[in-house]
Amino acid sequence: MTTFNVTRAALAALVGAALTGTAHAEIKNYEFQLTQPTVKAGADRVVTVRLVDKTTGKAVPDAVVFASRLDMAPDGMQEMATKVTPMPASEPGTYRFKATFSMAGRWQLSLGAKVQGETGTVENKLVVTAEQ
Repeated sequence: MTTFNVTRAALAALVGAALTGTAHAEIKNYEFQLTQPTVKAGADRVVTVRLVDKTTGKAVPDAVVFASRLDMAPDGMQEMATKVTPMPASEPGTYRFKATFSMAGRWQLSLGAKVQGETGTVENKLVVTAEQ
């Protein structure tokens, strides 16, 4: 193969890689963050979280949250769980959930989500403090 052909082949490989490869963040670069770390104990309380791309700091809209659980695991009472109901978002990149915080203490909100265009699952456990 001549030098000219080797150069053309290398250039073609680079162009092909550039056209087929898209830059995506790794799934570990995404995380849920609480917008408010505390709520009042009681029924029908709303918890809002934001899904963030840690590399850019920007909120990530249109993720599919497929798993949610709220229990008192941080206080050693993981059997004390309550129903979590998804609610409409107030702004892109935020995700809201309604739940009953039956007593004051630390509650763990466990979330699992798929981010559009990414492989893998974002999983986070966030601690919400319910106050009297």
